[in-house]
Amino acid sequence: MVHGKASIERNIKMGASSIFEIGNETINTINVKSSSSLPCSLLVFSPTTKGSYPVLLFFHGFMLQPSWYKSLLQHISSHRYIIVAPQFPLINLQEMKNVRKIAEWLINNLKSVVPEKVQPDLEKVAISGHSKGGNTAFAVAFDSSMPLKFSALLGIEPVAGTSTSCLCPPYVLEYIPRIFNQSIPVAVLGAGLSNQSTCCLLQSVAPNGVNHAEFFNESKPPCYYFMAKDYGHADMLEAEGIMAILIRILMKSGKGSKDSMIRAVGGIVVAFLKAYLEGQIDDLNDIVKSPNLAPITLDPVISIKD
Repeated sequence: MVHGKASIERNIKMGASSIFEIGNETINTINVKSSSSLPCSLLVFSPTTKGSYPVLLFFHGFMLQPSWYKSLLQHISSHRYIIVAPQFPLINLQEMKNVRKIAEWLINNLKSVVPEKVQPDLEKVAISGHSKGGNTAFAVAFDSSMPLKFSALLGIEPVAGTSTSCLCPPYVLEYIPRIFNQSIPVAVLGAGLSNQSTCCLLQSVAPNGVNHAEFFNESKPPCYYFMAKDYGHADMLEAEGIMAILIRILMKSGKGSKDSMIRAVGGIVVAFLKAYLEGQIDDLNDIVKSPNLAPITLDPVISIKD
């Protein structure tokens, strides 16, 4: 029998490590076409077992597609979450207006597209996004006019522009520590290689001053920061064809397993959602205390709770 500290560490590992694996729920992937009330198509991931499930609204990065995040979003959904991922047009001049329409559509129509006996719990909604979509997620979460109220915010490699002098709308960063006027908890997931370029002729896609570090620096507690030390900006994507080649050319990648990166990001998101949508904070606390529970190196890991 294992006693004392060793027993505690073993129990922590057995508990928290499960979130880095696919959950028990079977997932349906549902394509929803745009309509008069819906400004763009959606990719919806839903559990199939009867029950009520929290909802995550997820925004893709610039020139990317929700389907390229399929393994990541299926991982999260399999832990009992409904995920809605809009496909924004390449030129999205009415971004905030479109998000507002999507939120209204979710309130009125999401129940009709998920499997029978599955109930979206719109009292427990989180928002997240990757790259440019992460910047958008912050802006939406701070917009009090949104018809949906969000309980948690996650930025996955959020990027606000190409430089501090060239920010992209919607404008979020203010370059004052802890300036964000958010009333909900925030988690920021960064990649250690994302501020590096692939060659001297190209700029990095997430340069210092507009990347994950600055988003965390401006977030108020409770806020969390997890950096995937040996990975790059797009290492959780599953792009295909020409776009996959372009990503390799434009974005620095790590040499580690992409599957491990997907499992790490998915597990952190699940731990954060469990903590702040469902009041189950043990897994999140365990990752903060023991980052080696993740399948990749997380360094640094920072938690500011007050």
